[in-house]
Amino acid sequence: MRNFTQTRGTDHTIAQQKNFEEAIFDPSASFGGLYTLEKIPCIDFGPLKSLSYPELVQNIFTQLGIQLNKEILKKALEHYKSFDDPQNPAPLVKIHNQLYAQELYHGPTRAFKDMALQPFGSVFSQLAHQQGKKYLILTATSGDTGPATLKSFADQENIFVLCLYPQGGTSDVQALQMTTQNAKNLKVLGIKGDFDTAQNILKSLLQDTSFKETLKAKQISLSAANSVNFGRIAFQIIYHIWGYFRLLESEKIPYGKAISIVVPSGNFGNALGAFYAKMMGLPIQKIIIASNANNILTEFFQTGIYDIRTKQLIKTTSPAMDILKSSNIERLLFALFGPNRTHKLMENLESKHYYQLTPAELQKLQEHFLATACSDSACLACIKESFENGYLLDPHTATALKAAQELAPKDLVVICSTAEWSKFAPTMTKALFDKDLSDKEAIKYLCEEKNIPVPQTIQKLFAQPIIHQDIVDPTEVKSVILQWLSDIL
Repeated sequence: MRNFTQTRGTDHTIAQQKNFEEAIFDPSASFGGLYTLEKIPCIDFGPLKSLSYPELVQNIFTQLGIQLNKEILKKALEHYKSFDDPQNPAPLVKIHNQLYAQELYHGPTRAFKDMALQPFGSVFSQLAHQQGKKYLILTATSGDTGPATLKSFADQENIFVLCLYPQGGTSDVQALQMTTQNAKNLKVLGIKGDFDTAQNILKSLLQDTSFKETLKAKQISLSAANSVNFGRIAFQIIYHIWGYFRLLESEKIPYGKAISIVVPSGNFGNALGAFYAKMMGLPIQKIIIASNANNILTEFFQTGIYDIRTKQLIKTTSPAMDILKSSNIERLLFALFGPNRTHKLMENLESKHYYQLTPAELQKLQEHFLATACSDSACLACIKESFENGYLLDPHTATALKAAQELAPKDLVVICSTAEWSKFAPTMTKALFDKDLSDKEAIKYLCEEKNIPVPQTIQKLFAQPIIHQDIVDPTEVKSVILQWLSDIL
């Protein structure tokens, strides 16, 4: 079933429509666009509320027209067995009567990207092996996508992964999770620049005909693990549905009662998953977007203006959200306004670094979304206040908690807790005890002095040798990739 289409229409050199398998193998679309769902089906969620997590994925995928071999999907979903609670990989934790946190970080790299990338990596690898093809998978990261991608694809046959991260733009733990990887099919490059630089390199390479021809001569095809690949988004829809079902199970709400979901957002994939769930019929009143000081999304949802002409990326205490170009906004524009308008808006963003919705378009956008931003000082205060009230959260989740306190309606609210605190320990010790410590010192202090448990996988990172030490200029990335492939093939 070819139910994935191009966000900006077709230039007639690339297939207008693809099935899921085709879209994940080759996510490049006409005019630099993306592949996305052509139509969002309306689903009766009532009969699904008692399904297990793997059963829920299988059911929703079927209704989305995602046709995968049952054994391939089953094997992929077995990756949730490595999560802290295999029966409940994305648990809800009560903060107070009307506020819950859905903890999405209980996978191997302790961040929400595991929820999608662990099964997605398995699906991709199995399909590639089945077809006897070799793939180079590109990923750009602001801190969490990289570790999850590398973990998912490590040592997979016929798969090579190139991970780009902004030098100094992640936490030390996130950097170590990438640079200590020792699988021979993985290459990690630090980039002189920010996440937007890394993401621009990725998108450019996906569109680079000569690069793809050079890979083709080596019998290698090109794909991506960022959320430019809809395979990521497909799995990110599910946990929002799962969270709603857990509220039903605990009898906190009756079926049909609307909730609001708060998402700390940078590249907008997590929030897009919630939007799709809402469009399918999940009772969601509002999706509340929490930004940090890089408040481009807050401005967009409040004013309908996306303007990066004078913006400079700010390094914050929530680095995974340090993004100015949120690629998944494009899929939202397509869902609300169609391909022609999306093409025009994205063309303006690329040529003028600016676009503006009409008043009617803004009204339509705000039917679904609210947004606010959180400064670093407010983030630290929120972490401390929450800890004193009995709940330890990381700086990204803190922006969501502040947004819930500021904007959430009186009905029940679920905030997406996107990472474990251990990935940002210096921020935690600064917020809780006003101590300026390195990652290693902060983790030791919180573990030994304050008896806060730290996963062994995080503690062990500091004793592992750094394998990937290259820091390169953006102009060097292409040649470095090709040299690496020549060396290992």
